[in-house]
Amino acid sequence: MADYSKILEGIQNDVTGFVGASIVDLDSGMSLASRTSVPDFDLDVASAYNSEMVKGKFKTMEALHLNSELEDMLLTLSDQLHLIKVMDNRSTFIYVAANRANTNLALLRRAVNEHTAGH
Repeated sequence: MADYSKILEGIQNDVTGFVGASIVDLDSGMSLASRTSVPDFDLDVASAYNSEMVKGKFKTMEALHLNSELEDMLLTLSDQLHLIKVMDNRSTFIYVAANRANTNLALLRRAVNEHTAGH
């Protein structure tokens, strides 16, 4: 867990407009670690629903017989960017939300990739 907390702290420090992030167990949808700068942003709910979305993408890839690895998924909202990056041999993923006015996809991806390298 301490390693996960360090990852989330590094991302929060590097992403201007950071809203929240969680590292999620894919099978259960439970947050293994989370961090937010917006108290009413419910990372437990986001983690559970995002887990279902990632599982759905894996099923889609399997149904299409895609011989490829899922690296990340981006959701672009009118005011936020949400990035999901698969980690640890598909057993976990990191979910990060940031205010779109304060960051961009390249900076968000760079921070997430830098702090999750090796996971």
